[in-house]
Amino acid sequence: MDDNKIVELYWERREEAIRETSLKYGGLCTHIARNILSSYEDSEECVNDTYFAVWNAIPNERPNRFSAFVSRITRNLALKRYEYISASKRNPAAITSLEELGDCVSGTESVESEVETKRIETTITKFLWHQSEEKRNVFIRRYWYFDSIENICKSTGFTQSKVKSMLYEMRQKLRKYLESEGIEL
Repeated sequence: MDDNKIVELYWERREEAIRETSLKYGGLCTHIARNILSSYEDSEECVNDTYFAVWNAIPNERPNRFSAFVSRITRNLALKRYEYISASKRNPAAITSLEELGDCVSGTESVESEVETKRIETTITKFLWHQSEEKRNVFIRRYWYFDSIENICKSTGFTQSKVKSMLYEMRQKLRKYLESEGIEL
């Protein structure tokens, strides 16, 4: 089914939208979640949470690229889940100390920081569009979808050294580009 029709189903609040999303993007969402979480159960839970989050988000916005919208939600949920899972392995006394310190040191998200985050996102997107499609795809697969070097090599036919070299070169170029755009690192 066409993405616009799926979004319309969400706008009409029809549960069929979730089934169609699952059919079209379930594999992609599972791939993203599993690359981050490395657990079938956690990935499955994350994908189900994605459908719920999309259901709640769509009435407020109409995404331009539904695939990117769904992918971003899955990625963010998987990263939050990963942080939660990882936190339980840390020293509880250290976490308590950091939380206490955080209450008096760290600030809340401000309008300025949201604007700066959006500016950084836009700058990175602009940088990526100036790269070859081949390099851009490798970069996105590694740093957005968290694909392993091995999986990138399998799908592109490149050697590991070529992929690693490509990623290193792009990170260096990105750093220089961000600095030239006035973004402090």
